Amino acid sequence: MTTEHEIQHSPRVTEDEDHILAHNVDEEPVEANRRLFEGGLLKLVTLLTIAYSSFHLYTLNIAPLETWSFRIIHVAGALFLGFMLYAGARFASAEEGEARHRWTTWIAGVAMLPALYALYQSFAFYQMLNGGAMRIAPELETWHYGWPLIAATAVGIVMSWFHQRGRGRFSLPDLVLMVCSVAVAAYLLVVFNTPIRMSTGTPFSPVGISFAAVAGSALILELTRRVAGMALVIIGLVFLAYVFAGPYLPGFLGYPGLSVKRFFSQVYTDAGILGPTTAVSSTYIILFIIFAAFLQASKVGDYFVNFAFAAAGRSRGGPAKVSIFASGLMGMINGTSAGNVVSTGSLTIPLMKKVGYKKTSAGAVEAAASTGGQIMPPIMGAGAFIMAEITGIPYTEIAIAAIIPAILYFASVYFMVDFEAAKTGMRGMREDELPKLGRLMKQCYLFVPIIILVVALFMGYSVIRAGTLATVSAAVVSWISPNKMGIRAILRALDIASIMSIQIIVVCAAAGIIVGVISLTGVGARFSVLLLDVAEHSNLLALIFAMFISILLGMGMPTTAAYAVAASVVAPGLVQLGIEPLTAHFFVFYFAVVSAITPPVALASYAAAGISGANAMETSVASFRIGIAAFIVPFMFFYNDALLMEAGWFEIGRALVTATFGVYLLSGGVMGWFARVAAPWATRLLLILAALMMIEGGLWTDLGGVGAAVVAFLIQRQRRDRLAPAVS
Repeated sequence: MTTEHEIQHSPRVTEDEDHILAHNVDEEPVEANRRLFEGGLLKLVTLLTIAYSSFHLYTLNIAPLETWSFRIIHVAGALFLGFMLYAGARFASAEEGEARHRWTTWIAGVAMLPALYALYQSFAFYQMLNGGAMRIAPELETWHYGWPLIAATAVGIVMSWFHQRGRGRFSLPDLVLMVCSVAVAAYLLVVFNTPIRMSTGTPFSPVGISFAAVAGSALILELTRRVAGMALVIIGLVFLAYVFAGPYLPGFLGYPGLSVKRFFSQVYTDAGILGPTTAVSSTYIILFIIFAAFLQASKVGDYFVNFAFAAAGRSRGGPAKVSIFASGLMGMINGTSAGNVVSTGSLTIPLMKKVGYKKTSAGAVEAAASTGGQIMPPIMGAGAFIMAEITGIPYTEIAIAAIIPAILYFASVYFMVDFEAAKTGMRGMREDELPKLGRLMKQCYLFVPIIILVVALFMGYSVIRAGTLATVSAAVVSWISPNKMGIRAILRALDIASIMSIQIIVVCAAAGIIVGVISLTGVGARFSVLLLDVAEHSNLLALIFAMFISILLGMGMPTTAAYAVAASVVAPGLVQLGIEPLTAHFFVFYFAVVSAITPPVALASYAAAGISGANAMETSVASFRIGIAAFIVPFMFFYNDALLMEAGWFEIGRALVTATFGVYLLSGGVMGWFARVAAPWATRLLLILAALMMIEGGLWTDLGGVGAAVVAFLIQRQRRDRLAPAVS
């Protein structure tokens, strides 16, 4: 478990005799509403978290469970641990004492009775079905399971909003919710492992499934509120409201309607909560979170950051360039843009300010770099796994297709940073301020787990087998490093992994609710028709429309949820336009990712502003500008297949070279610096035009882009020569 001193985002900038700057940069920060237990409670929670991670490793590699049963346990375990660890209200302060609103405990105590009764009935139903009963009487399910469960869930959630205790104390309302989570899972496990499962979505489905789904959805949304904020909860509630309001809406939003019973009998199946998002979180995501936790426990994150400092720290604006490399590497395995900002930004942002970056720029660079980690292969912050699950395209093809777009994004951010450093005359860090590259090179074996992961994937191993091998190798490699992983460290890694996974699992489950609404109401298909209507006037206009929808759906949401929702709404329409599924999903995925740096709701930028001390909106605008290439490159996927590796080697090489030159010109135009001198607006517009022509990738557009770039260079050279006497 993480300790109290990690709550503050103070810069972890310390130096030892070898000038090693980064220490514990990949420690998980403690959220403001996470409980910090001590003594026996701490041991109990740690035991449960270790058991949760171990269960997944065992089930994925040794003894597989039936698919729906595995996913139900996966979600229920995250809910159980989540309500145990994350409070529903702020903690009572020292001045207020250990407890406020004591009445919440008494009411929660009363609510515990129907919660336990519903749980007991789940086991009673199991005995009835095991004894030969074909169905459970609807009256039993309604009055002895359904309504007690709904009542306990509702009271537990509401009481948790007012229940304020000390940070180290447990919560009775949350214990009610933990029991309700188990009751939901127990009933679904009983029913879905009988022929009754085939009746979901029909008039013959047991009413208990609908009651369990209502309670389960409420529990998922409440825990989502606690760990990911209100944005996804509000979107989820809007979609749920649409299920019942849809029949009364005009135009393409209208649909025949679904009854409460019929909808909820399907939403907790593979059409919704147990669908693609939970399929991915219960396999690939949890496995790679365990891998990331093993890297964290063996201090590989420190090595990544220190290596980046040693390699790039001397160049102008050095800490900003370090941020690009370090945040890209860490963000790839982190899973959330905002989480990565907090991990690496607490070190890189203060150092950027130290060498001359304004606090707004320092936060913006970190936000843009951390967001880019979500599009960096091979792991891509779990996005590639969801894409593979939804499209059926092999994971390795997706990872290969992501290479050039990732290069272009990080090259663009690098050029932006370099031009700003040149424009403002910033220095790099002195050699005596940096880690020794020679010493770090001797520890390059710490990259071995990443290399094993990539090699195993491209040798044809399954993602699960490759991830497991990489996890084991992280422990083995640590034995020859200064941070050896013994039994205690391995158990700590399993503990960390469970805590890290709670947010992403519950977010994927919440996204599953939205995906379920989209598929069961057909709103995705109707959006596709609307997109086709727009495309009749202009394909480009349809793509711009799709971009705005993808960004709007992703605002305030973690990347995985943002992509899952956008892929259900937008991607099918793009495919119907005749666009290849890989291209359509990459388009959607990119904009779901960059919603984290898109004003007005830019989670990564807000997290960076919290560390840098800058205005949040100004930081989000600045990070949008730095990451501008990510808003342009996806459009080029449709005009240049080579950018996604879907062409011959010559075409791919030419596309990489010309597009990289294009983002160089784009950076110069956006930052107003080219050919070692500030550029006026006319030249900047010329550079941006040249950049767009180069990124597009056709022969004539490339020649036109080169011509425009040459003109811009000549104008800038004349300007530099004209300004030189004035400077001297």
